[in-house]
Amino acid sequence: MSAQVTLKKGEGRNLKAGGAWIFDNEVESILGHFEDGDIVTVKDNDGNFLGQGFINSNSKIRIRVMTRNPEAEIDRAFLRERVKDAWEYRKAVMNEAFADSDSLRLCFAEADHLPGLVIDKYNDVLVVESLALGIDKMKETIIEELKDVLREDGINIKGVYERSDAPVRKKEGMFLHKGFIGDEFDTNVEIKENGIRYTVDVVNGQKTGFFLDQKYNRLAMQRLCKGALNLSDNLDGKGSLKVLDCFTHMGTFALNCAKAGATDVTGLDISEFAVSQAADNALKNGLETKAKFRCANVLDELPRLYTAGERYDIVILDPPAFTKSREATKNALRGYREINMKGMKLVRNGGYLATCSCSHFMTEELFKQTISQAAKSVHKRLVQVEFRTQAPDHPILWAADESYYLKFIIFKVFDEI
Repeated sequence: MSAQVTLKKGEGRNLKAGGAWIFDNEVESILGHFEDGDIVTVKDNDGNFLGQGFINSNSKIRIRVMTRNPEAEIDRAFLRERVKDAWEYRKAVMNEAFADSDSLRLCFAEADHLPGLVIDKYNDVLVVESLALGIDKMKETIIEELKDVLREDGINIKGVYERSDAPVRKKEGMFLHKGFIGDEFDTNVEIKENGIRYTVDVVNGQKTGFFLDQKYNRLAMQRLCKGALNLSDNLDGKGSLKVLDCFTHMGTFALNCAKAGATDVTGLDISEFAVSQAADNALKNGLETKAKFRCANVLDELPRLYTAGERYDIVILDPPAFTKSREATKNALRGYREINMKGMKLVRNGGYLATCSCSHFMTEELFKQTISQAAKSVHKRLVQVEFRTQAPDHPILWAADESYYLKFIIFKVFDEI
């Protein structure tokens, strides 16, 4: 029989609202023996059953709940049902994506009721990130079952690579780790998305190798460019678009714009490795004459471009998270305000700004307030064209704020009159 955890009076509110975490300061007592990573039963102070989840005494997230069913046995069959549900969900909500993409997120941790586990599919390769001790003990069983579920749909996985090298693992008392699970394979994986081919380096790339969450946001920019170019009085009056893609990473937004017909696209990134990848991806797609990439510190480069008189029809801001903790949010607000001020100043009158935040600490309300302040500071008027978030293969679990992190807004930008 599993150990029983009893919560303090009044605690467990987040769990009852639909979340999956129990923090250390919510626990009143633990009855019975357990080892870190074991499944325990959770009850409130009145003895009401709340769920079953795995425990870790090293983590402030003391328990991550896997099921609200008191009769459930968390075994291989249970885990198979979880991954099958996750796959069936994606077949339903990403149906159109399968026509032009071979890559997506198959498992998004708590939002797929597999706390702490992320699994991305790049073509015929899986990349796994395990961030919690309990799920770490189950990961190989989960991977085996997932591969079998995919095989039933005619999808064969040739290899699995683990990218459990995020520093947050240290908070769980775990070592950072990366390496093959099973046979080795070529870790430069070619994928396609929105009609564009990329080479993803699953060993050295950011996160698990590629930012799959922006798929439909990149497509939105591709469609915007096509629409603007179809206007008889298109943006620059010359039948072309001038685009600036900041923090370009692998050149994804830039290449979507170039594919749509933009002929003067510049991508900036501080990483020489990223710029090299972006240039290679442009060449792979025959877009090297339309999209150019160079290494630059974006915060320094934008004022230089403004002073030089450069103006753009479209400016895209996709910065890394300026905050990874609640305590650093105040400084992050200044960072987002600064980058948006600098970006807006480069948009010609009537042009477009696409701006985003990938930090869940930067809430939707805070992000919109910050952009509004930036516009006021540089005397710009904004008309919101579209508000977007992460692609549906990154589902948002309500009551789990960390699962809602990506905010993406497209504006039409006007000089003040």
